[in-house]
Amino acid sequence: MRTPRNLAMVVLAAALTFSAVGCGNDDKKDDAGAGGKKVEKADLKAGSTMEKLNKAGKVKVGVKFDQPGFGQKDPATGKVAGFDVEIAKIIAARMGIKEESIEFVETVSKNREPFIQEAKVDFVVATYTINDKRKELIAFAGPYYVAGQDIMVKKGNPKAIKAVADLNGKKVCSVKGSTSEKNLKEKAPQATPVLFEKYTECAEELRNDKVDAVTTDNVILIGLIDKAKEDFELVGDKFTDEPYGIGVKKEDTDFRNFINDTLEGIYKDGGWKSAYTGTVGKFVKEVPEPPKVNRY
Repeated sequence: MRTPRNLAMVVLAAALTFSAVGCGNDDKKDDAGAGGKKVEKADLKAGSTMEKLNKAGKVKVGVKFDQPGFGQKDPATGKVAGFDVEIAKIIAARMGIKEESIEFVETVSKNREPFIQEAKVDFVVATYTINDKRKELIAFAGPYYVAGQDIMVKKGNPKAIKAVADLNGKKVCSVKGSTSEKNLKEKAPQATPVLFEKYTECAEELRNDKVDAVTTDNVILIGLIDKAKEDFELVGDKFTDEPYGIGVKKEDTDFRNFINDTLEGIYKDGGWKSAYTGTVGKFVKEVPEPPKVNRY
């Protein structure tokens, strides 16, 4: 028969179900998770990707390395920081994997699907817009954030660009394989696309007057502007909605459901808000409501 003390311990353990940091298979070991909370590994389905990663004690996550606020690598320390990175840490923690056992792999827009399909990473959190074409190749959990495509120009807007239609006849930089590239072709078909691997390369092209504008998701552009307030500014209003999802293998429904459960948990317990305010929230002061998970 359980004593009152033992019963209290059981109740406490049940209350901690939605977050995690353990080590390997040590279900009882706690650590500090998102927001400094004490957390505990979730129950993992036998034979699932989650259980396999837990037993391995490590995970590979695809993230961007050049996007302030979401995924940016510090050249001095080698560490990657941002909202996407924090979301990845929370997912890993629920599988009982410590932060130091996460390998962050640079994953640019055009190689996100191949990296998932070829198992070069276990999942991708990389400003990854959910769309039907990508769903033919991989599966998405989420969304965990909704951005919108916008336009960045040089400070003072010397080319008088005010809306997406004004990009027609202009040289406009974006990233290969991104939804931003696709949207530019659809909404400003007379624009001349200039495409690179990274948005930081686009920022340099704009700074050096080699392009007239840069277009991608507003929060990405705001992050770039935050690093160079005297050089760039946003113009117009966002002209798309970009729901960011977490990419996994197409057939891995259990893993997708597990990540969706994790997201819904941190929407409720404040983990999502803590991750946002500590990253994107440093230069976007308004904290949005997290989007509803789409369990398609």
